Amino acid sequence: MKKVVVATNNMGKLKEIKDILTGYQLLSLKDINCKVEVEEDKETFEGNSLKKAQEISEILHMPCIADDSGLCIDIYNGWPGVHTARFLGENATAKERNTYILEKMKGLPTDQRKASVISCITYYENGIYIVGKGEIRGRIAEKPRGDNGFGFDEIFELEDGRTYAELSKEEKNKISHRRLALQDLMTKLENHV
Repeated sequence: MKKVVVATNNMGKLKEIKDILTGYQLLSLKDINCKVEVEEDKETFEGNSLKKAQEISEILHMPCIADDSGLCIDIYNGWPGVHTARFLGENATAKERNTYILEKMKGLPTDQRKASVISCITYYENGIYIVGKGEIRGRIAEKPRGDNGFGFDEIFELEDGRTYAELSKEEKNKISHRRLALQDLMTKLENHV
């Protein structure tokens, strides 16, 4: 089984990727004792995921998968977008970010709460890169709901009225933006080989 490093220390994200991408031996940065921090300074999800995958792959001399994903709110022209994890600073918690978003949107009617979650996942090996993309439409809930998930899962509401965090892991893995991006990536990888 081919060894591929996943450029993350986010165990929730890694577990989700491992649950979906089963044809590879996936290793976290921690598994291989890599402490490299790649600065996410690109203006797009694709740019950040490619930069991370390339830098880590070239340092470790092995294939790498890196993702960048985030929440894009329509009424704010896609904000926070690529800054989802950092818009309140590097040390802010997901709870603090979610509270900020809910306060900012307080009182907005349902039709002004539309949002997307987007994921770009890049596979990089020896100068060749392949990008998978996934997007789920929904809206920002009026308050946090659910105990499953991480990041903005408790405030992102699907068309059926449940938040990502109200889904079981299995339900989320069947429909998530990351699942769609990984499926897109897998199809492209299979066609590439």
